[in-house]
Amino acid sequence: MILGAGVAWLGVRAAAIKAELDAASSLIPQLKRQVLASEHESAATTLSNLRTHTSNARRAAEDPLWTLASSAPWLGPNFGAVAEVSRSADDLANLGLAPLMDVYETVNWDALLPSSSGASLVQFKAAAPSLVSSAHTVRASAERLEGINASQLLPQVAEPLNTARDELKQANELLGTVADAVSIAPGMLGADNTKNYLLMIQNNAEARASGGIPGALAVITLSNGKLSLGSQSSAGSVGTVTPPISVDPQQQQIYTGRLGKYMQDVNLTPDFPTAAATAKTMWERKTAQQVDGVVSIDPVVLSYILQATGPIQIDGPDVSLAANAGLPTRLTATNVVPTLLSDVYAKIPEPKLQDAYFAGVAKEVFSALSTGKGETKGLLAGIFRGAEERRVLVWSADSREQSVLTKYDLSGSISGVSVSPAQFGVYFNDGTGAKMDYYVKRTVKLIKECPANGYEQTTVRVSSTNAAPADAATSLPAYVTGAGAFGITPGTVQTNIIAYGPAQANVESATVDGQKTPFAPYIHANRPVGVVAQQLAPGESKTVDFTFGKIVQHTEPNVVVTPTVQQVKDVILPTENAPCDQGQ
Repeated sequence: MILGAGVAWLGVRAAAIKAELDAASSLIPQLKRQVLASEHESAATTLSNLRTHTSNARRAAEDPLWTLASSAPWLGPNFGAVAEVSRSADDLANLGLAPLMDVYETVNWDALLPSSSGASLVQFKAAAPSLVSSAHTVRASAERLEGINASQLLPQVAEPLNTARDELKQANELLGTVADAVSIAPGMLGADNTKNYLLMIQNNAEARASGGIPGALAVITLSNGKLSLGSQSSAGSVGTVTPPISVDPQQQQIYTGRLGKYMQDVNLTPDFPTAAATAKTMWERKTAQQVDGVVSIDPVVLSYILQATGPIQIDGPDVSLAANAGLPTRLTATNVVPTLLSDVYAKIPEPKLQDAYFAGVAKEVFSALSTGKGETKGLLAGIFRGAEERRVLVWSADSREQSVLTKYDLSGSISGVSVSPAQFGVYFNDGTGAKMDYYVKRTVKLIKECPANGYEQTTVRVSSTNAAPADAATSLPAYVTGAGAFGITPGTVQTNIIAYGPAQANVESATVDGQKTPFAPYIHANRPVGVVAQQLAPGESKTVDFTFGKIVQHTEPNVVVTPTVQQVKDVILPTENAPCDQGQ
């Protein structure tokens, strides 16, 4: 009879725990909506209700009889798993979401966007310890859940355990990101000392591995959140660097000594920390002006910014330059990309005047940012979108700040914690010496081949089309086609296609349109690298396949690509699974 009463009591407790956790889970989407809508009071009420439910579930799971049942054979691990899920849910609500909500409500997030007036960044510095502590607590809870062997559990327990794992993982990533942001953002925005950054605008019309050839350069200064635009220049103005800046032998072997010789070529490597550190040294040697880091964007990012700020008007002497050339004096999110990557070359043949126009555009964009034009949410959304597409890249010369940046795609690193285990990379370097990449359309696809000898195998397929007009040799300006300056027929595009595989794998073969072709194999940061040079005449298409084998990682592969004029979502196609015999 006592045994029966105990079982009944455990059943009541189980039903109560499930009801409370289900109720808490149902409130999370509502809380997200309220936070995004800045409904602070409603969000606070929802969080309070959520904490009540998780606290009730935890108390029920810490019942003495439940604790005793957790140590029983057979079914005991199920009781223990439910108790751990309840504790983790309560930790997430009270030690994760609650501090995050406090910071969200009390911190002026608009201060994260630099302005002409500056902002107090003290709140961000004060919030950092609390958020770091919360992130540590949630991470510990996530690790405890990961340590539970789900194979020993009943399906009714294993399923909510896996759900809880996923939710904690997301919460852990969010808290970690916010904690990292508030720990380094104040310093990088000049809260303690004025910071100067070299701004590098990459031009996607002439491909480089991290985006495009560095064109316009400028120094941006941040002092306690106050943004100002300093000296402006161009990569061409830096000239030839003598003696060249040394880079590591692996990258020099792949990308030649041009990496350390010309500002236009620092990003032949896809590793932005290398490119940025080299650019910093070049700038300081040329100008004697010290910079604290490097920020890189491209014209596509400018279009995202203009979506939030609205159009900009070109003023001053640049107005007559634009008007005389037939270029727009009013730039919008719609026309800024074709204007900067195509029209300017068709209508302004003189490179120095092109640089002047680019400088005028940069000045007006940063004027719009510094005067607070546009709403914060839209600007941040555009910048985050650019970062996700690897169009916004940031490097800091401060080792502590850089150690945080390297956790994220924003760093543009090709090795380290920001690189997923089974990550591939496809990068493009122009070999035409021209601006023809504006006309090249590309797609990249991973094809998971059948495993061999216990290793994964993957084909990286790169399809390219030169969409330039058939008469490009005569209809396009010589500055755009290159006029054969590097031995390439005008209108034809030459590209070095570089494919990176996961660490420790091999690049085994390459084909062009199904026919085996020679390729150059290398190693960079323990990752296999294959390079194929490709030429495309106007209207011509080709497909290059790189096959990687001996892949030890058994996780789902992903691929990153050079950001081009195209939207990244249109370049990266869904991964395909090759058909395999059942015996394989």
